[in-house]
Amino acid sequence: MVKLPEEVRRIVEGKNFAFLATIMPNGYPQVSPVWIDIEGDYILINTARGRVKDKNTDRDPRVSVAIPDWQNPYKYVEIRGRVVEKTSDGAAEHIDKLAYKYLGEERFAGPRENRVIWRIKPEKIFIR
Repeated sequence: MVKLPEEVRRIVEGKNFAFLATIMPNGYPQVSPVWIDIEGDYILINTARGRVKDKNTDRDPRVSVAIPDWQNPYKYVEIRGRVVEKTSDGAAEHIDKLAYKYLGEERFAGPRENRVIWRIKPEKIFIR
């Protein structure tokens, strides 16, 4: 597994939105803005079961995540890898953690859908 450099960790841990690309059944890319987290050398995405991106990664786990640095949007990282795990365990608490990071709110105010945490194993990293 690729070890995440400190520069990547800084950007992922910051209040930066990520743009997640998955692959549609017809081969076209599908991109979604997402909140992002990190655990060790894994990238974490929290989403709801049944969304297009979730269905896409059930079929093809390859993803690309681009994260611009909000302090300097010309600086960004791209992480290409695979979703190696999906779990609902702790997903509701995790979306609350992300709501605090991005919104400063103690609890996610959005719909309490069937949340799932993806663990993405990085395979290639590009720092621009």
